[in-house]
Amino acid sequence: MPVSYKNKVANTLEPSHHPYLNGAWTPNFTEYTATEMEVIGEIPTDIDGVYVRNTENPVQQPIGNYHPFDGDGMIHSMSFRDGKAEYRNRFVRTKGFNAEQEAGEALWAGIANNPELSKRPGCGAQGSIKDASSTDVVIHAGKILSTFWQCGDGYQLDPYTLEQQGTVGWAPIDGISAHPKVDENTGEMLFFNYSKYPPYQHYGVIDRNNKLVHYTPVPLPGPRLPHDMAFSENYSILVDLPLFWDPELLKQGRHHAKYYPDTPTRFGVIPRFGEAKDVRWFEADPTYVLHWMNAYEEGDELILEGYFQDQPDPEPIEGLPRAVGKMMANISISCFQSKLHRWRFNLVTGEVIEQRLDDRPLEFGTFNQSYAGRKSRYVYSVWGEPNWFLFSGMVKHDTDTGESWSLPFGEQRYGSEAPFAPRVDAKDEDDGYLVSFITDMKENRSECILVDAKDIEAGPVCRIILPHRICSGTHATWASGDSIRRYQDGEV
Repeated sequence: MPVSYKNKVANTLEPSHHPYLNGAWTPNFTEYTATEMEVIGEIPTDIDGVYVRNTENPVQQPIGNYHPFDGDGMIHSMSFRDGKAEYRNRFVRTKGFNAEQEAGEALWAGIANNPELSKRPGCGAQGSIKDASSTDVVIHAGKILSTFWQCGDGYQLDPYTLEQQGTVGWAPIDGISAHPKVDENTGEMLFFNYSKYPPYQHYGVIDRNNKLVHYTPVPLPGPRLPHDMAFSENYSILVDLPLFWDPELLKQGRHHAKYYPDTPTRFGVIPRFGEAKDVRWFEADPTYVLHWMNAYEEGDELILEGYFQDQPDPEPIEGLPRAVGKMMANISISCFQSKLHRWRFNLVTGEVIEQRLDDRPLEFGTFNQSYAGRKSRYVYSVWGEPNWFLFSGMVKHDTDTGESWSLPFGEQRYGSEAPFAPRVDAKDEDDGYLVSFITDMKENRSECILVDAKDIEAGPVCRIILPHRICSGTHATWASGDSIRRYQDGEV
């Protein structure tokens, strides 16, 4: 397998029995560029673009207790064109990553520790941790944007080479949360952030040229922990969820998330370029939602789909020390029991109607992004390995008919979030591929798979073997080669 670039990053991480520092979560320290990889099957010629996945991948021996959300950002990419593919992986050279490389040790304690353990002032909504830029990833205005779940600077990379291109430059003082949303129909990107200080949340719009053109507070009653947002053609949807830092403990400098089951979920609907006075709040059943799917307008209604958690505060996994069991339960789909769900907001009467779309625990869904903000039909979710933050298979839903189709990844094979990649000259909504990185523990290797979205039960149409076994990761995205090249060639 030709490898044209190989670079091992200096690290101090020691071997560990921590459940998220070994097995399928064993960190990588070597960066590769690989072409002419072994292919099982044949790479289709009608796919053109880049699949990108972010990864929590720690480099330094942690200070105190390690949480898998503490790891440094590592971007893995597979680019496709003319029936060929190229693989790359690079650490995101954040300010924190560079500082720790220079120091040769960890400088910040993670989210499961006393803030006083950090050796330098931190950042993010919590205020004392490292902006690892390791959570989410999108491609906007021809550039990769990696972001951190507790808000950070936002780091850019070239989609094809993964060349580091620094921070976005327009990030507000409270940073950018994970899950900014790209509207492919307008070229705009919508984002939010949150903090421990009034008004506690802001919302903004970036234009197709990567310029901040709108920024407004969307006030909340106190510090909150939103994780995602959604948008329709005319509105953006932000949330006030009843799981947030305990206010009394927060006064003591302790960041303990607590669920308040008697407090409703609130949805803030704001016109895309609206201000605080324009926000309209809708109340619904209490829950926590990590990730939203599409939203669209239909008559007087605004319709939103996402993953309603039946157990936002799950009991610790039995047989483990309580702190470890609780940490593992909090990030396990099978424990917090997230179910595909639909909310309908009547913009005239204020009524909210909820509908369960599937009773199976599912999460980390994707859909055809060219339909974002407009009526769509198909959602592609994953299910998890029981008690673990690992993905064992995918499900395709037809939300119009209620039908679904499933694809298990196989024994000890764990996948990634699988974005939809439209075929070149696609004819309809599900005319394309689902793309995922798979870590195969039995074969001790990783691969990139393409699955025909019209027939996921047929399994992968091809499997591309990577030059190393990669660490399991979080969010992923897809962007067409045509759109990236138009930006890079200055045609937009």
